[in-house]
Formats: sequence, C-alpha cells, structure tokens
Amino acid sequence: MIDRFSRQQDLVPTTQLQSVTATVIGVGAIGRQVALQLAALGIQQLHLIDFDSVELTNVTTQGYRQSELGLAKVLATERAVREIDPTIEVTTVNDRFRPRHVAGDAFFCCVDSISTRAAVWRAVHRNARFWSDGRMLGEVLRILTVADDVGREHYPATLFEQSEALVGSCTARSTIYTANIAAGLMLHQFSRWLRGIEVEVDITFSLLASDLAVLAPAKS
Repeated sequence: MIDRFSRQQDLVPTTQLQSVTATVIGVGAIGRQVALQLAALGIQQLHLIDFDSVELTNVTTQGYRQSELGLAKVLATERAVREIDPTIEVTTVNDRFRPRHVAGDAFFCCVDSISTRAAVWRAVHRNARFWSDGRMLGEVLRILTVADDVGREHYPATLFEQSEALVGSCTARSTIYTANIAAGLMLHQFSRWLRGIEVEVDITFSLLASDLAVLAPAKS
C-alpha cells in the first residue's frame, strides 16, 4: 500500500504530529491556508475558531468558493479539510475567540487586530507548547513563533497598541499568494518544532522588495 506521508516523512514526523491538537484562530486569508496545510500534513485533531461568514471578496483573497457565499467560514473550512482527510477530528466554533475556547497545545493565531492577538495570547500562553502568529499587509508579512523561553520573552513586546499598527489601503490588505506564503512559513516553524529544531521567533518578508529578515532576539 502507498503511504500518503512517504514523501514528507523525513521533514514532518508523523508520530509527533498526530499527538498534537492544533487550534487555528481566525480562518480568513492566512488561517484557512494554515488549516488546509495542517490537514495535508496529517494533523488528526483540529479546532477552527471564527465568527465570520464567506463574502464575495473572500473568493479572491482567501480561497473560498462561490458556492460557499454566506456560509460560516469555519464550516466551509471544515468541509475542505474533510475533503483532504475525512478521518481528521474537526471541532468548529462559529464565534469570536473566548477564553473558554482554549483547546490543544499548538495554536495558530490568524486574526486581524493587535488587540485581539493580545487577548488570545493572554488566554492561551500557559497552555501553548507551540504558538505561531501570522500578520500580513499587502505583500509584507511577519511570522512570530513561540516554542521556548526566548520566544515567550520576545512575543509580548510585539503586542503594541492598536493605534500604532501599520496602516494601509483597504484595497491592498491581502492576496491569496501572500497568504499561502505566510501559512507555509508558519507550518515550516511548526515542523521545526516537531523535529526538535530551534524555531525562528520573528520573520519579516517583503515580497515586493524580495527581502527576508530574521530577527534573533538575545537569549537571557
């Protein structure tokens, strides 16, 4: 029999992966791609949290289908996940994140605002063995990862006031290709963690400038 994981087995350890419960908070542009990539990798327990429904612009920027317009994003994403692997145990929460929704040990934060990120972090940081935060504006993305004490010390410093957040045109906030790249970088850090390799805690990638910067915080 063909093992569908055979071509990734040296990069994504199946045993470690299948012992993890992953929670994706926000299944918009980045979060939907994260969920689909997790399903393809072979995650077996997946929680999806989002309060929003599919709109027409989401077909272009988030990979949803025309037939899903008006459907809750968590339900549309659950369907897509089950098309990849119907054995995955998927739990959906069609609501804003609340502390009672904390579940699992690996968290992928894919929300829109800094204030929401801060609230989610406060709720989950004690439970999170792995945390990845994907941020995107136009063709610039930032991936923050927490998997050790260095990340835990660095990450809170990135949670500045919402008024200080980078502002851009509402017509240039996201593209499907930037979202896919961001999700891929998040899953790369996840696979490093699964393999016991040190993660990169802060990555910024400007596609337009072809500039990738990796910040290495000083270890205390």
